[in-house]
Formats: sequence, C-alpha cells, structure tokens
Amino acid sequence: MNILATGGFVEFMSTQLLQFLHYTGFANVTWGHIIMILIGMIFIYLGIKKEFEPLLLVPIGFGIIVGNIPFFPGLKTGIYESGSVLNILYHGVQNGWYPPLIFLGIGAMTDFSALLSNPKLMLIGAAAQIGIFAAYIGALALGFSPAEAGAIGIIGGADGPTAIFISSKLAPDLMGAIAVSAYSYMALVPVIQPPIMRLLTTDKERRIRMKAPRQVSKLEKILFPIIGFLFCAFIVPTGLPLLGMLFFGNLLKESGVTKRLSEVASNAVINTCTLLIGITVGASTQATTFLSGRSVLIFALGACSFIVATTVGVLFVKFFNLFLKDENKINPLIGNSGVSAVPDSARVSNSVGLEYDKTNYLLQHAMGPNVAGVVGSAVAAGILLSFLY
Repeated sequence: MNILATGGFVEFMSTQLLQFLHYTGFANVTWGHIIMILIGMIFIYLGIKKEFEPLLLVPIGFGIIVGNIPFFPGLKTGIYESGSVLNILYHGVQNGWYPPLIFLGIGAMTDFSALLSNPKLMLIGAAAQIGIFAAYIGALALGFSPAEAGAIGIIGGADGPTAIFISSKLAPDLMGAIAVSAYSYMALVPVIQPPIMRLLTTDKERRIRMKAPRQVSKLEKILFPIIGFLFCAFIVPTGLPLLGMLFFGNLLKESGVTKRLSEVASNAVINTCTLLIGITVGASTQATTFLSGRSVLIFALGACSFIVATTVGVLFVKFFNLFLKDENKINPLIGNSGVSAVPDSARVSNSVGLEYDKTNYLLQHAMGPNVAGVVGSAVAAGILLSFLY
C-alpha cells in the first residue's frame, strides 16, 4: 500500500525487472557460450543422425549445452561452483570414482576368448599403445608439464574412462578438454581409421583369411582374469583401480555362479556411470574455462596420437607377418583394433575387410587385439602414473 500511495510502484517494478534481467542468460552470454552450445548441438547431431557412439555423444553434447547456459555467478548453479548439483555429480569425475565402475561393467561384458585362442594378438594391442607415448612426447615439446603431457597422451589409447582417471590425478585443470577429446575420437573411429587402413595395406593383404579361433575352455576363461590381474597389477600397481575392476567384472561373467552381479555390473552400473560421466564431462566445457589455445592443442595432439596408434597397429601386423608362415598370417586390417575403443574398432576391421571379400569376417579375430587394447591402455596409464604422479 505504501508503494502505491507514494507513487513508487512503477519505480519498484522497474527495479525488480532490471534485477531479473541481470540474472538471465541473455545478460551474461558471451560468444564463447554460443560457440560451445553450437558444438554441443553438433555432438547431438553426430550421435543421433550419424549414430557415432550415441551413448557417449548425446549425453556429452547435451552436457555441453547445460554447462554453457550463461548464469550470474554465486548462485551455486555452475559445475565449478562448490555445492551446486552439477559440482557434486562432477566429484565422481574429479576424484576418479566413475572410471573404475565403468571398467567393472566393461569386464562383465567382455569375452576374452578371441585373445585366449590366439595370444599373439596381444602384441597388436601393446603396439598400438605407442600412440600414447607419442602424444606424451609431443605434449612435452609443446610446453606442457610432464604431468599434463602424461594425461594428454592417454587420449591415444582411445579410452575415455582411462583418460578421465589419469587426468583426475595428473592434470585436473585440463580434464574437460582431455575427456571430451578422448570420447570424441572414440566416437569418430569409423571416420578416422578406415582411410589409414586402406592407405597402409595392399589388396592382397586385405584379403588374407585367418585360421578360425580355437575353442577356449571354461577353465581358461576363469583363470585368465585371476592370472591376468596378478601379472598386470604386480607390474603396475598404480593401475590397480582400473585393472582390478576390469578383471573382477570379467570373473563375475565367466564364473557362471554370479550371474546377477554380472548383469548389474554390465547394465545398471555401467549405464548409470556413462550417463553421469557424459553429462558432467560435457558440462565441464564451460566456455569461461574451456575455450583456450591449450584446449585446441589438446585436440590436435589427441588426433595425432590416435592416428599414430592406428598406423603403428597396422604396420606392426605387416611386420609381424614377415616371420609367420602363410597359413598363420594375420590380416593387417585388424591392426587398427589395438586401440581401446571396444567394440567399435573391431567392427571397423570387419566392415573394411568385407568391402574386399564379402565372406571374410574379421570381427572374431579383431576382438582379440581390441580387448588387449583395453588392458594395454590401463597398463600404460599405470606406467605414466608411476613416474608422474
């Protein structure tokens, strides 16, 4: 009544309206926010229209949009504001909680039979990890600190969870750029790898038929996660969180007596963590902290390391074939699957092989180095942590 009586109602409403406008996104928007929102839309488009890893790109793309809605600071809204909902969920990324749980699910979904039936395929997975160390050296040359270079290098393994885990330890300030880069290149496997595979192989090599994998016994499948874990963990104890959960998940699957636990790990656990990682990693690309020259360099280094990993994998198979009899030769098209993008790299091996021989199915063979790449990237992460953390 006093406001109306004194004639100050209009002034009061004007002040309230101006204050409201001050808090809207329109008043706080920058060109950086607009650029990042457009990038988020591109991610969603690639995930839905092109079906490039939709389980990753759609959550990350929407997360990028969420993280770049302009807001007035101090209201506990942004992902970097302590106490906000997004910040609390982001703790699982910052502290490396989500990646081991994802590895648990990966282990529960993975069949190591292809690797066990032909153990020499493990060498392809090991060779492809050179991409990690190539990116590490490149990052050092560009002026990144050793710890930052180690975190950037892991992008070459095409393993998003491992990239998040190691960057949370070595370079938390670069985590957004590293995580988005790693997941982006994982999603772009069907685009990046085929041209490299065709360039480095001959028509004759692409048509090589490999021996059918031998039947692997149940005992071998049960013993592998136990023996594999002991061997890897004693070499790189720093990789224990990832390796332990990976092999534990596989033991749940292969034991045959923990079906319920295996199903939970391979469905509810991994799906929940993938959702949380996607939305929070996307939101961490807040324009005010993400858009920088260092982020561009990280994306460039990630692309180079991924190309190096694919190239080395294919060339290693060609070199290895020089020492094998004709009946034991390996089709070099599966060399690309040494990276940790499971099972997309193996599918690419198979699809490119079918272009040249519609009856030559390489998927069962490519899964060997592909699952070896998962183990290899975790081991490489442990090695980097052992002398950089």
